[in-house]
Amino acid sequence: MEDKDLINVNSLNQYLYCPRRLWYQKFYDTTGNNYFLTDGKLKHEHKGERGGWTEEIYLESEDLGIHGKIDIMESKNNIPVERKRGDYYRQNDVIQLTAYCLLLEENTGQRVRTGTLYLHGTDERHRIQITKSHIEKLKQIIQKIQNLDPDNPPPLIDNRNKCKGCSARSYCMPEETEKLGEDGQGNLVDGK
Repeated sequence: MEDKDLINVNSLNQYLYCPRRLWYQKFYDTTGNNYFLTDGKLKHEHKGERGGWTEEIYLESEDLGIHGKIDIMESKNNIPVERKRGDYYRQNDVIQLTAYCLLLEENTGQRVRTGTLYLHGTDERHRIQITKSHIEKLKQIIQKIQNLDPDNPPPLIDNRNKCKGCSARSYCMPEETEKLGEDGQGNLVDGK
């Protein structure tokens, strides 16, 4: 697998948020911009090592088919810490953390089945035990992303509340697409 074919760990989270959003990003480079993306980039500007913590470690794995930057790593225990801006975490955050644990595991040769999600909104750390179920879900998502077809966008998601703040909204045009309909191949058709 070539480096360009490796899936960025952030893409796992994007896919689980909305497969269509990732499809636009992957094939049309339409990341777009919104408050959340800008805020996240600003939070990643400071890097370095301090008091047993290392910030932004880049790792990749051809076997897993992924690459990414761990936000912070607790050096003493090899525990990755993924920072999130909100007040709570979701399953897609746990899958992203699972990917970082497996990347760290492969690159250090040590078993890493615990990670931490840090929530900026509440200033809380949540220790997450990585299970076989998390690992299987991760592998399924990696496969689904690898199988994305540039000629066949995923369908619109059911939870349209996610569309309101989405950075790909201006490209996806969920309301217009829904009104016009799609033929299952991403081609608009007249009415439904």
